[in-house]
Amino acid sequence: MSVRIRLSRVGKKHVPFYRIVVIDSRKKRDGACLADLGTYDALKSSIVRLDHAGIDHWLSVGAQPSQSVKKIVTEFKRAQSKATPVEKAPKAKKVVPKVQAAEPAEAAKSDS
Repeated sequence: MSVRIRLSRVGKKHVPFYRIVVIDSRKKRDGACLADLGTYDALKSSIVRLDHAGIDHWLSVGAQPSQSVKKIVTEFKRAQSKATPVEKAPKAKKVVPKVQAAEPAEAAKSDS
């Protein structure tokens, strides 16, 4: 049994919405699936939900992603890496203590 990760359409007419599913390659597009890994909104070109662990598991078992799923997942990972940059710690301001002229003279008199 060859297993594919591909899209299954669930949207209305003229409103495409897809599920990312794991399915036997011989089944029809909207047939019974083995696992549901996420959803994709084609009008907005955005992933609504994605199960990274599930995708990695099925790829390690030998499932082959379709071209569209491969493209969607790589774009999502690229967007995630750009959206969460490594934050730099704010630079600390140099604090220069204010020294009054009278203090060192008073300290020297009290030590004597």
